Amino acid sequence: MLKRDGVVNEVPLLNNRFRIDYKVEEITMLFFRRPGAPPVVLVQPDGSKLYPTHAMDNENLDWYDEVSYDLVIIRHPTPGPWQVVGQIQKDSRIMILGDITLDVDPLPPLIFQGETLKVTARVLNDGSPISVGYFRDVVTLYVEFVSTNNDQYDNFGAGTKSVTEFRDNGQDFDERPMDGVFTGEFKLSFPAGEWRPEFSIQTPILKRRVVKAPLVVAEPPFNFNMTLASDGDPSDHLLQIRIDPNVAKPDTVIFQGKIFYPNGEEQLFTLGKETSLYRELSVKNYDWGRYSIEISAFGENINGREFMATLPLYKFEIERPIEKVPEILKPLVETTLEPELPPEPEISTEMMVTIIVLGNMVILLLGWAAVRVFVQNKPLLPKLAMPSMPNLFKKKSLDLDELEIEQSENSDSEQKTNDSGDILNLSMKER
Repeated sequence: MLKRDGVVNEVPLLNNRFRIDYKVEEITMLFFRRPGAPPVVLVQPDGSKLYPTHAMDNENLDWYDEVSYDLVIIRHPTPGPWQVVGQIQKDSRIMILGDITLDVDPLPPLIFQGETLKVTARVLNDGSPISVGYFRDVVTLYVEFVSTNNDQYDNFGAGTKSVTEFRDNGQDFDERPMDGVFTGEFKLSFPAGEWRPEFSIQTPILKRRVVKAPLVVAEPPFNFNMTLASDGDPSDHLLQIRIDPNVAKPDTVIFQGKIFYPNGEEQLFTLGKETSLYRELSVKNYDWGRYSIEISAFGENINGREFMATLPLYKFEIERPIEKVPEILKPLVETTLEPELPPEPEISTEMMVTIIVLGNMVILLLGWAAVRVFVQNKPLLPKLAMPSMPNLFKKKSLDLDELEIEQSENSDSEQKTNDSGDILNLSMKER
């Protein structure tokens, strides 16, 4: 049961949930859990739970509770969504025995990177292809390669590679539509290493998965050696391809492809069958730049199986030559002599300080003048009131007239006084 042989069908387990369709007659569930952890609990579609103790009273239930796993066998299970509750670990699986099965032809034992493989799979009902047309319309075959995380190979930690998906519609590589047989091709365009192939179908009512035994995807059985033409040599570059006789039969191998030159030119080529282990390809010498070569290989491997492979793009580069600049020779006799300029006078520290102080005073004075004129709206210099000459003479003449008037008034007052005195005297005589 632990060894997956690619025959027994499985139901995918996603987030501790899985679905059982109505065609399943018997289901076997293997749940790995931490050592010492309690047994898992199964939740049926109606919400009821199944425990290991139920196996004693239910003839359709077998439950083996071990230290690190639970092995549960259910006959005529309830169709619908199920759930498992517990500390389950990876590699837990659900295997079914029912009417609808997925049958996948085995993969060849010797394959290598870049090779194109053909796959044939069938969805069967009681061992025969399904004849219901609408069922075939909704079925899709998915092909995945899962890394085994073997640190001895280059694909360690590569995860899962979704390779392709097929439909039974007679398109692409499918041979006949609606015959219940999926046929297709896919390329091994992922890194070489140890992989586990997985094939699955999925519909709204059922899910089936077939897991094949791990296999090794080898490196391409071809080695390359480039001989570059020397500088200034008009001959071509030479690419030598060696075929590994332990994987492929050299006398059956044919190469074809395309050369991409630095100037944008493309050239098709074909290297036919030869008994030698080596093939040589001439590449035109178009000076410096990057060259790329696409290569496809056709032939038979040592097992007699024909293969077709697309090899990784081969690239090489010719560096750009360094141009030599001619050396400029100095004249033996200097014909012109530049006149020597007198040295510039040096400024002493005292002079520099004096210039800085005077400069600052000028800047302050200009600032004060700008504030007075443009901000305070005052004149730059204060106005002085100067008396005019005509007014001065006019003032003096005015004073002389006032003096005469004052003298006349004084004389009049004196006369009046005398008159009053006379009057006073007369009055006293009457008495």
